[in-house]
Amino acid sequence: MLVVETIAKIRRAHFIEGKSIKQICRELRLSRNTVRKVIRSGATEFTYDRTTQPRPKIDPWRSELDAMLAENARRPRRERLTLIRIYEELRNRGHGGGYDAVRRYASSWSKAAQEASASAYVPLSFDPGEAYQFDWSHEVVVIDGVTTTIKVAHVRLCHSRMPYVRAYPRETQEMVFDAHDKAFAFFGGACARGIYDNMKTAVDTILVGKDRAYNRRFQQMCGHYLVDPVACTPASGWEKGQIENQVGVMRRRFFVPRPKFKSYAELNSWLEDRCLAYARANPHPEMRDKTIWEVFEEERPSLIPYVGPFDGFHAVPVSVSKTCLVRFDKNRYSVDARAVGRPVEIRAYADRLECWQDGQIVGRHARAFGRDNTVYDPLHYIPVLARKPGALRNGAPFKEWDLPTAIRRVQRKLERQPGGDRQMVEILSAVLTDGIDAVEAACTEALSHNVHSAGVVLNILARHREPPPPLTITTPDALRLNCEPTANCDRYDSLRRQTDGTLRCARRDGKAEALRDESRL
Repeated sequence: MLVVETIAKIRRAHFIEGKSIKQICRELRLSRNTVRKVIRSGATEFTYDRTTQPRPKIDPWRSELDAMLAENARRPRRERLTLIRIYEELRNRGHGGGYDAVRRYASSWSKAAQEASASAYVPLSFDPGEAYQFDWSHEVVVIDGVTTTIKVAHVRLCHSRMPYVRAYPRETQEMVFDAHDKAFAFFGGACARGIYDNMKTAVDTILVGKDRAYNRRFQQMCGHYLVDPVACTPASGWEKGQIENQVGVMRRRFFVPRPKFKSYAELNSWLEDRCLAYARANPHPEMRDKTIWEVFEEERPSLIPYVGPFDGFHAVPVSVSKTCLVRFDKNRYSVDARAVGRPVEIRAYADRLECWQDGQIVGRHARAFGRDNTVYDPLHYIPVLARKPGALRNGAPFKEWDLPTAIRRVQRKLERQPGGDRQMVEILSAVLTDGIDAVEAACTEALSHNVHSAGVVLNILARHREPPPPLTITTPDALRLNCEPTANCDRYDSLRRQTDGTLRCARRDGKAEALRDESRL
């Protein structure tokens, strides 16, 4: 067999040095056919694979050796013979070959046996309400005119094969929580056991065998729905073959050709309808006389009742910048200006984001899934406007603030007056206490009287805040008097006469006592 160095010498001698085949053969001591083959083929390497491996020594003993290897494989691991012991046993029976031949044959026999067992599976059977399977898939759809790769959560009840499919922009933990809540609400309950792969949002550490160190929040979710989680062996997709099969079926039925939708909400509503239609139209793979939906209706009473949504958020501590912004998932969100300088906790849900500080919400936004987006809530910056009213004109949070028509008209009128920005800030500050609807109504009433100053608007709000007049108290019939008292002024006059008489008597008695005292002196 020619080595690559010899082939390189032949090619250089012929193509670079211009030597003939005869001269190359003489110098390198090679045959003409060999040199001619290298030059004509243009190859830089030649290999030879033997199609059949002759085993003249071991072939007569193959049946006995197969029986010995099979019997040895069935023994307990501590009682198995080594290959040298098997070779010695075979030699005692009359085999005249060497140990290496037996070792090579035993190695090929073990490899073939493992491949044969790996390609075989045991059919699984599940009782009603016993287990469900969960997995993710990546699909391509068109959302709002943009081709997007979405993450699709698949849930399948193992007994009835009832599917549930929901699309998300991410595979993060809060999406896992939301997918379980929507699936269990769709099914009307949960199963006693959930079968998963070793996804990082659920499993922190893979231990020996089936033991897993599950994520704390994931365990909380399972405890909420009374589910016992079970993780498959790594790289063993056949342990949850139903959900693996569902991924392929739903991809061909739902996502080919690429569907087009305006939003994720529209897509998920369409997916739910398609799951119901699929279950009603397709027969159960084992109970051929029933559809998947009919078997699911029979399984529904065996499910664990749905206990309501789990508070499935992913908590992240962050700091607030001086511009009242926090950063999460490569986007920025505004928070209340009074939260600046202290850390807050972001609770990220599948569709929204909440910022908590000292047990209170200081910011709530619809979640953004792009990059470098800034989501403002203008109400968060009103306390700053009280100190810097000039920022109302060019402040980034206020440029796209969609104010009601009446408030916008008042703002345009105040912009043309000196100090109008400060008056507008006073009106907007009332939104925090009275609400946007009350401020709009006050501005409408002020404009109807051809005035637009802050004092008038705030005065109208104050009048609307005054408590209404007390209600007239009526006496129930059960407490009404049978003989109601009547007003009689004569009784007062009689009391006065009695009082005047008593006073005159007191005066006479007093004068008599005084005269007696003087006479004694």
